Amino acid sequence: MPTYVAPPGWPAPVRPPDAPDWERTAQNWLLDICPPEYRSYPALRRHPVVLARFAVLHVEASQAAARRGLSESRSALRDVAQLDVVEAAVQTWLAEEARLSGVRRAVGLVEEALRGRRFVARL
Repeated sequence: MPTYVAPPGWPAPVRPPDAPDWERTAQNWLLDICPPEYRSYPALRRHPVVLARFAVLHVEASQAAARRGLSESRSALRDVAQLDVVEAAVQTWLAEEARLSGVRRAVGLVEEALRGRRFVARL
């Protein structure tokens, strides 16, 4: 029986590379993390590796937005919100930055696998 290997950081909804139907699960997951409009583009639906590249760029843009939000939050919000609300916004940006870091790793791994990379189990 074949053993399918997914590396640390691999997204849970995606089956490991070469497992039955793994590319369909990868495509579905990639579409879920991208803007809904991406579902309407035939090229992205027919070519998972192209979709993966779009997803990487989308996540990286979201990371840049989170970094900007974090860097500007105190100055941009101090005149419109109380200090505790501003601090809650800062904590939210920090949490989002951490979440996006994990998503970026996962989408990168899926892209690599769609391009042919395979992973091996390590002891």
